[in-house]
Amino acid sequence: MVVEPVAGTRDAEEEGPVPAAVTGSAADVLGGYLHGRAAEFLRALRAHARGAGGAGGSGGGTGHDGAAGPERDGTAQAVDGLRAAARRLGGTLLTYRPLLDAAWADSLTTELGWLAGTLGREHAYAARLERLLGALHRLAGPSSPVQDPEGPDAGDRSTGPPARAGDRAGAAARAKSALPVGAARAGALLDRQLTLARTRAHSAALQALGSARFHAVADAVALLASEAPFRADEARIGLPAPAVLEPLAEQARRQLADAVAVLPLSRAGAPYNADGLARSLATEARQDAAWDQVRVLLRLCRYAQEVLEPRGEPDARTRSAGQALERHRQAAAAAAAAASAAATPRIAPATAYALGVLHADQRHEVEAARFAFGHHWTPGLLTSPGPDPL
Repeated sequence: MVVEPVAGTRDAEEEGPVPAAVTGSAADVLGGYLHGRAAEFLRALRAHARGAGGAGGSGGGTGHDGAAGPERDGTAQAVDGLRAAARRLGGTLLTYRPLLDAAWADSLTTELGWLAGTLGREHAYAARLERLLGALHRLAGPSSPVQDPEGPDAGDRSTGPPARAGDRAGAAARAKSALPVGAARAGALLDRQLTLARTRAHSAALQALGSARFHAVADAVALLASEAPFRADEARIGLPAPAVLEPLAEQARRQLADAVAVLPLSRAGAPYNADGLARSLATEARQDAAWDQVRVLLRLCRYAQEVLEPRGEPDARTRSAGQALERHRQAAAAAAAAASAAATPRIAPATAYALGVLHADQRHEVEAARFAFGHHWTPGLLTSPGPDPL
């Protein structure tokens, strides 16, 4: 199972310490890397426990208004650290699984994936709402495509702007400007749906962090901080690290290259591809999944390379390719949220129209991100990805 977060933006994981150099046997290098990441996980866990205690046991979460205080900031950073360490640990276990106890590696990879996904959903929903409300305000100009096609309705002029997105500074400024009635209703609908989803995700994260399942994961990571369970019958772990670890990293790079090879990069040859937009929602979901798989595989390649080149310089093109795939993921998720809101029963035609325009806008962003990835991608990027943020 690939460890994949639902999270939406930049992660704190890229700032963690890494081993000083690749020397010694495969067991020394891989074990040292795993020990370091496990230690990061435990430090983040301790920071979260301190932050939760300082917030009166509330976990430092936000309310419905998204208000954030000092406790929330520290606890949120600790949660980001937990997600980051879980992702890196899970990705490394997946790539170098042939050298490890298979049952143990598979079990821990699955649990780390569950944890990273659960902890990332709250932030993902908040970022998605911020993105969609920002797009509504951007599109709702004097001659915008989200103006009510049926004309203004005097009886609905008191609708006002949609609720603010929460902990994003730009949302407050945008909320001061009035929206056309259809766009205002669309924003209010998205706010209700995504805020509810965010609240549920927050509750699920708190429940997960207090569960026996999480404590079992923490115990396993604590053991990993001192000892990596290599396969008892694996003689290669005593050989020099490059000779053993590089073939496994190369296998991850080949998987990425194969996944990129099946992408329709030729159809994404323009920043805004009208032909690429002429597809059904079901087709959109299938194609988005293929692109998102490439994003995951690129991240796994980066993690695998960090074991071999912990002090490697970041490659600007690799970073740009990864950022394009992250923008693709965010835009695709936002478009899906707009389409889901548009399927709400008994909404007004003006609201449905605004949501349709919003969906099309986000699908344009999807096509633009695909174009950007194709512009930055070359097979040579796989030789030394470097520890860049995705």
